[in-house]
Amino acid sequence: MIHPDTELKFINDTIGYGVVATRLIPKGTITWVMDKLDRVFHPADIDRYDPVYREIFDKYCFRDSSGNLVLCWDISRFVNHSFRPNCITTAYDFELAVRDIYPGEELTDDYGFLNVTEPFECLPELGVSREKVMPDDLLYFHKEWDAQLLESFGHFNEVSQPLKQLIAPKHAAKVEEIVTGKGKMDSILLNYYDGRKNGNGHKK
Repeated sequence: MIHPDTELKFINDTIGYGVVATRLIPKGTITWVMDKLDRVFHPADIDRYDPVYREIFDKYCFRDSSGNLVLCWDISRFVNHSFRPNCITTAYDFELAVRDIYPGEELTDDYGFLNVTEPFECLPELGVSREKVMPDDLLYFHKEWDAQLLESFGHFNEVSQPLKQLIAPKHAAKVEEIVTGKGKMDSILLNYYDGRKNGNGHKK
């Protein structure tokens, strides 16, 4: 589920639609959390669907650490890529704002932490040397993303958290330990899916 202070908006002819903030979303806020309405599909089941559905899987799903495809039910599936994302996923099935997101600003992810299975061509961004999202980006950039997440967790209890109640019970105690300084944050690298080892036939 996406943060309630967001809306779907047409960005431009090149990008298409994106998700933008309608109010300030402060650093440390949960911006998305996996909920009970999100659908999880095993890769082996995808081929049973008509091509029109497989196109939707390819365009709107991300891949979890087990290689399953996750299709979000709400506008969170329209969050666009940036090499300088303001949202980063955690090892706990939710994303955090890693800087303040202002009204009218797009919420963005780096698709490098979403387990793409083929190189993903991207629009150029000022001050960024990367030009493609690669399947193994998590292996190379997890320390950078971990550092941003750890800093953002430091603000977790200082901001409003309308999605906090949706954190999966299996993660709730661990998250509480992190935000109170009693536990160590798990690396985003736990989300990595090695398609070469496990095999798959579909891309993000």
